[in-house]
Amino acid sequence: MSVPDLSEISMIDLFRSEADSQAQVLTAGLLALERDAVAADRLESCMRAAHSLKGAARIVGVGAGVSVAHAMEDCFVAAQEQRITLNQGHIDQLLRGVDLLQQMARTAGPDMGRWDDEKRAEIEAFISALGRIVENGGAAAQVVLSPASSPVLSKEREQDSQDSVLKVTTENLNRLLGLAGESLVESRRLKPFANSLLRLKRFQNDLRRDLDRLRERLPPHGLSEEAQAALADAQRHGLECQQFLAERLVEIENFDRRAANLSHRLYDGALACRMRPFADGVQAFPRMVRDVARTLGKSVRLTISGENTQVDRDILEKLDAPLGHLLRNALDHGVESPDERRAAGKPAESVLRIEARHSAGRLQVSVADDGRGIDLDRVRAAVIQRKLSNAETVAQLSEAELLEFLFLPGFTLKEGLTDISGRGVGLDVLQNVLKQVRGTARIVTRLGQGTRFQLELPLTLSVVRTLLVDVGGEPYAVPLAHIARTLKLAPGDIEQLEGRAHFKLDGRSIGLVNADQLLGGTRSPAADEALAVIVLGNAPHLYGLIVDRFLGEQELVIQTLDVRLGKIKDVVAGALMEDGSPVLILDVEDVILSIEKLASAGSLSGVAHDAQDAVSVARKRVLVVEDSFTVRELERKLLANSGYEVEVAVDGMDGWNAVRTGHFDLVLTDVDMPRMDGIELVTLIKKDPRVKSLPVLIVSYKDRPEDRRRGLDAGADYYLTKGSFHDDTLLQAVVDLIGEATA
Repeated sequence: MSVPDLSEISMIDLFRSEADSQAQVLTAGLLALERDAVAADRLESCMRAAHSLKGAARIVGVGAGVSVAHAMEDCFVAAQEQRITLNQGHIDQLLRGVDLLQQMARTAGPDMGRWDDEKRAEIEAFISALGRIVENGGAAAQVVLSPASSPVLSKEREQDSQDSVLKVTTENLNRLLGLAGESLVESRRLKPFANSLLRLKRFQNDLRRDLDRLRERLPPHGLSEEAQAALADAQRHGLECQQFLAERLVEIENFDRRAANLSHRLYDGALACRMRPFADGVQAFPRMVRDVARTLGKSVRLTISGENTQVDRDILEKLDAPLGHLLRNALDHGVESPDERRAAGKPAESVLRIEARHSAGRLQVSVADDGRGIDLDRVRAAVIQRKLSNAETVAQLSEAELLEFLFLPGFTLKEGLTDISGRGVGLDVLQNVLKQVRGTARIVTRLGQGTRFQLELPLTLSVVRTLLVDVGGEPYAVPLAHIARTLKLAPGDIEQLEGRAHFKLDGRSIGLVNADQLLGGTRSPAADEALAVIVLGNAPHLYGLIVDRFLGEQELVIQTLDVRLGKIKDVVAGALMEDGSPVLILDVEDVILSIEKLASAGSLSGVAHDAQDAVSVARKRVLVVEDSFTVRELERKLLANSGYEVEVAVDGMDGWNAVRTGHFDLVLTDVDMPRMDGIELVTLIKKDPRVKSLPVLIVSYKDRPEDRRRGLDAGADYYLTKGSFHDDTLLQAVVDLIGEATA
């Protein structure tokens, strides 16, 4: 058996790795012992973890770590021998020991000695506290322990094997996956080469038959002996070439099969390196929930399901902060005190649940509580109070639309600030992360019963399952996770409603859009030709995208586009197909946004490509740049209802691309946005000689004088707060800058 090369890993690094893994064991065990103090298996695992940490600390020369781990080990042994029974106060002290050991492990090597110097008093205080726990347990009858739980035997028992640890940077891991993907693509090129050799074999067959026919047609005595011998040699050589080529063709087919298999295994192995169990990303949450709940005087238990669900390491790391915010919000906002729960007929202990699973090629993560739920009336009141909408509009919003306001920056139902929540940043953080990884979130709440946050994310950021389609002679890839349905639509199934093409699907009327209007192309379908349609979006916003034809499903390795290109409209990334040719992967959310832009402007063409587009009255064009869907829609509808032609952008980068490629009479922008904020956008517009005269109106939640001055200094022509678009102030500002809607 080969021995792993650990020469690049220092002993301190190994100690850190050991401390991290054993701290997880100790934390999980202590939380379980808090509920069942005499659980023999948990006492055994905790004692062994402390013993392992003691040995690891001794090897690297961290004397303070040896002392702390030894004191914890003695405490667990005393509990195993039933000399003490661990209670909540004891658990607090032991968890403090876990924290100390982790702090030591995270200390830089040169600073490790301070734990034996200036921090010695803290260590001795901890050891004394544990010593008093053991001593105050009193004398107990000697217990005969079975060999399986004997502390003496377990101290001597060593772990049979340990996983080697190797540090690999994310950049190197991504490069490895990229090379594996390229290897997979290259291996597929052997197949068309083998097919070309088959054609050559057929050509040789034809040549041999031609030679045979030529010999048959020649008179037997019309050729000299030399000519006949030359013809026979040509036939023999042709047969030898044919046999040689057949043998080589068998060899290359075998090589193609082996190379493809090896490339698939290499790629699967590289991809597996990026995947981690969901448990790795949530291991700190049980301790966090326990500590926060105790601070709030609440009794809460956290259950985690789907710990072995495999998740892309990048997604798992990005989920850490949002899930932590959701749990803290649930503890502070959702979960009631024990007295409140008993009065409501509930158990005194509340249950928080985190669940992860794979479904339809996507990662589903839910965070749920059984608390008081979200009071929709309070949400409505908060929306009106913050002037995010007027009372008439709020009264007409559905539950899903109303709950969207919770994702706005700074929006909170908490009346005061605490160390735990009340700043309104938790769901904003969640929304930003979901945008980065192309995920979605949905809130389900029942007053008095609890709230569930359902997150849907891709399994990995490196690979995407797609449907390849042809549009205007060019291939495009559409992620399967965003496709609601694919179908062939007969011309007779198309209806005209309000001048637009629709069809019926499950009782719903779905609008039809030509993909070539979004992506380019000139194909005109025949009058009786069935249309290939992809249904995109989620109810109630579903659209049918007409493509030229379906090319089949394929799993693609995502290749990020050069950042110098900026955000390309309707495209999220690129990839290589099996034959090595490039293909663009569509950004489905951007595509839906483009469809809505065309629909709101009345610019959608008919289904037939040769039909004339509707002629619209020339109107002033306004670009709305806003990352919040709710606010963006409110602003768009307000301006569109006033007669302006409105186009929207989801952030500053998207807005800058729109300004550079389109013509607008006014830009209306938010300030706080991902990728590029509103101040940066205004600065770029005013520095570009082509568009510097374009008026810019800032609409922001920030209403402090310094915020207003910062926006105007950047070059904005107007600065308003977001509450202004619920009265005439915003519309009047637009009219002041560019005049009435129609020219």
